[in-house]
Amino acid sequence: MVTRNEGTEDTLIRFARAPDGLVVPDLGAKLPGRGVWVTCSAKTLGEAVKKQAFARGFDDACTVPEGLVQQVSGLLRKQAVSHLALARKAGAAVQGFTKVEEALRKSQVKILLHAAGSGADGVSKLDRLKGPGTVISNSFLPDEMDLAFGRPNVIHAAVIAGGLAERLVVQLHRMTIFEDVGVGA
Repeated sequence: MVTRNEGTEDTLIRFARAPDGLVVPDLGAKLPGRGVWVTCSAKTLGEAVKKQAFARGFDDACTVPEGLVQQVSGLLRKQAVSHLALARKAGAAVQGFTKVEEALRKSQVKILLHAAGSGADGVSKLDRLKGPGTVISNSFLPDEMDLAFGRPNVIHAAVIAGGLAERLVVQLHRMTIFEDVGVGA
């Protein structure tokens, strides 16, 4: 379409064409129809919209909604926050400096999260305790961390290794590569 690069569902975003011709993001890749896949990048999606690549991809007239790039960014963030909330509900996530520090010392942590704009002192103290293979992210906004944990002022969190953590790593990766921000390992 725009880049003609191949990839996996983790590096691509699927779009479907509604019966009325509207292009809709299909992050779960479950909507019916042929679909068009675009590299998971705001820049590439913007190029696809600008070059009217969706009409060519669907081989039919379609309407691209205003603000599609921002809509996809919001959906990816919402999806990642939902996965974090699920991990919390399952008891696989802890929050608060002391609980995160304890989990890091026990080498149970797969993902170490700091709210965007966290104090450098607390971040560096926890980052030093990370084990091999621990993913560090400061991609969530403070409000998103609060929402995921159902309480205010969540600054640091950790997700314990397991299936939920692995899926959240994928969601964080998709969100950050789309927005072109970093996630450290």
